[in-house]
Amino acid sequence: MLAEQVMTADVRVCAPNDDLAKVAGLMWDYDCGCVPVVDASERVVGMITDRDACMAAYTKGRPLAELIVSDAMASNVITCKRSDTTHSIEQLMADNQIRRIPVVDDDGRIAGIVSLNDLARASARPPSRGGQVDQRHVALTLAATAAPRSSFPPPNGSASTSRSSDSKSEGASA
Repeated sequence: MLAEQVMTADVRVCAPNDDLAKVAGLMWDYDCGCVPVVDASERVVGMITDRDACMAAYTKGRPLAELIVSDAMASNVITCKRSDTTHSIEQLMADNQIRRIPVVDDDGRIAGIVSLNDLARASARPPSRGGQVDQRHVALTLAATAAPRSSFPPPNGSASTSRSSDSKSEGASA
């Protein structure tokens, strides 16, 4: 099965200079936990998750409306193409401990997003309705993305603690 067969095509995006309150509103209104960050040409330049926004507000001690996306987004984004197999996407998710991967065209422009939820729903469909995603692979991908990350130090309680923009986040590293 290919990315284009399981991806969500109607993806909400934001710009690096948007404030985090706007992004939180998109996440609430469209029931999503991450938003791809795109430049003026719709090329993916980052990913921002609900957790990224929350941690930015906490670590900087400022409200979401005073923070911009580029201060909290993951900028090292792993993407896939419409023609990539779901198995290769599951491997990217597992290897990078991410749950969502933007789908881009040949110019790096956003075309959709594949989430672990998309893969799980596809695996539950009968083959006659396009279900060809292996449930065991989805379970293994979930287990890999949920594994504890020992690379992040525990918070020290300081509001000045911040993560670098290339840290692993949803879509980061993806």
